[in-house]
Amino acid sequence: MGSQGGLGPPGDGGPGEGEGESGETRKLHEGRAARGKRRKGKGKGKAGAGQGGRGSGAEGKPQPPQAKEAAGLGAEAGERAGLGKVREGGGSVEEGARRIFRGDEGSAGARKEAKGRDDGKKEEWRVRTGQREEARPARAQGRGAQAWGRLAGTGAAMAAAAEEEAGAREPAGRPAAGPALLRLPEELLLLICSYLDMQALGRLAQVCRWLRRFTNCDLLWRRIARASLNSGFTRLGTDLMASVPVKERVKVSQNWRLGRCRQGILLKWKCSQMPWMQLEGDSLYISQANFILAYQFRPDGASLNRRPLGVFAGHDEDVCHFVLANSHIISAGGDGKIGVHKIHSTFTVKYSAHEQEVNCVDCKGGIIVSGSRDRTAKVWPLASGRLGQCLHTIQTEDRVWSIAISPLHSGQLMTHLGGDFPPGAGVLDVMYESPSTLLSCGYDTYVRYWDLRASVRKCVMEWEEPHDSTLYCLQTDGNHLLATGSSYYGVVRLWDRRQRACLHAFPLTSTPLSSPVYCLRFTTRHLYAALSYNLHGLDFQTP
Repeated sequence: MGSQGGLGPPGDGGPGEGEGESGETRKLHEGRAARGKRRKGKGKGKAGAGQGGRGSGAEGKPQPPQAKEAAGLGAEAGERAGLGKVREGGGSVEEGARRIFRGDEGSAGARKEAKGRDDGKKEEWRVRTGQREEARPARAQGRGAQAWGRLAGTGAAMAAAAEEEAGAREPAGRPAAGPALLRLPEELLLLICSYLDMQALGRLAQVCRWLRRFTNCDLLWRRIARASLNSGFTRLGTDLMASVPVKERVKVSQNWRLGRCRQGILLKWKCSQMPWMQLEGDSLYISQANFILAYQFRPDGASLNRRPLGVFAGHDEDVCHFVLANSHIISAGGDGKIGVHKIHSTFTVKYSAHEQEVNCVDCKGGIIVSGSRDRTAKVWPLASGRLGQCLHTIQTEDRVWSIAISPLHSGQLMTHLGGDFPPGAGVLDVMYESPSTLLSCGYDTYVRYWDLRASVRKCVMEWEEPHDSTLYCLQTDGNHLLATGSSYYGVVRLWDRRQRACLHAFPLTSTPLSSPVYCLRFTTRHLYAALSYNLHGLDFQTP
């Protein structure tokens, strides 16, 4: 038996027996360790057998420091028990067994201590596990919040995409970095840009989207627009088209200055006429024979709906002239009568006004003034209960071809304009720009600008028709542009009042159908000219 597991010589039995006892003890320890593994669910490693009862060490998975310390104490006790007998060189087997047993007791105590430490760690592990389990709803809530955050992030991404798409249509905000010019306060930048001309502002708008938005400001273009032709601003600075961006009007005004337009015929009629026309909103009123027809413009403004909106009749002969005032049409006829028509109803009244044909009529402030070939001008009320009652008659020296009421509504003869006109220099059209300034044109081929504050005997400015043609009509934008219609070849001329020479001429008829321009009207985008056989339109917006 001493030879089982012994490492020494066969005759030396003390150590061999001690080693055999320690081998049984090691088997006992291995069984306990295996049960401990099953209980704890942890791998302790295998206990290795060493020489003379050495080494119950752990192999494989690392162990906690307390377990390593307990295993070390047990192994050290067994080693002292076995090796002490060898050093003494004698003693009985029972004494060696007692020593081994005592070493086993020391190992058992160390194992109990290590077990207590392990139990404490288990409890700590249970507490931590409970905390983690309690934290699971919070983590689930955190995952829900995270999912919500992802949804919110998706919504934010969609909003960012929409904002980016809108940014492609709308200019972006001011750049965060860039030249020092972009970092200036907007008030100072406006002041600097106010000194730039139209070309410089156009180039500045090409730098970035923010500057493009900034240079679209009406305040920057107002000064340029007031110096442009037919931009909707009067000489006094009144904006007649506040709903249209100023920059867009300046663009179109360049077409007027350069004479770029697209011509077309809007209406035709079979018989030769002497038409007159007026504009109101998106409607055009034009006389043909003894009727007045109302047409509606199409959205482009360059064409008309061929079917008239309304027809106003009442004269026995041709309509010579008419005006729009207070939702009424006041017409003058070759039959010597004045007609009053309500635009939005069928109300029509006509009454005898002059002994001969009525060449002209005007209406302001509830007062109607008419002029006739019978060398008189008469004043009439517009009130429905007093229609046809002459308030005043003004005797003149010659036929009255044109008439206009002053914005002051004085109703009295103030003065005679001019004094050195040659014979036959009749005035065919006249219009007031202000209570003290007016324009006139006629047989003497001149357009004259009068300022009653300066002189009533001599005009302050005049423009001569280059081909010595009679000027039948004129129109002004209230600022720098003048348009006139002459008697030959249906020529429409544009004038810049800041210079004497004609700016542009547009002949609308050829030799076989030569016709005067009897009336013309224009907006900031289109010009309309009425001739003997047709109505012409000039489109300056899309030349």
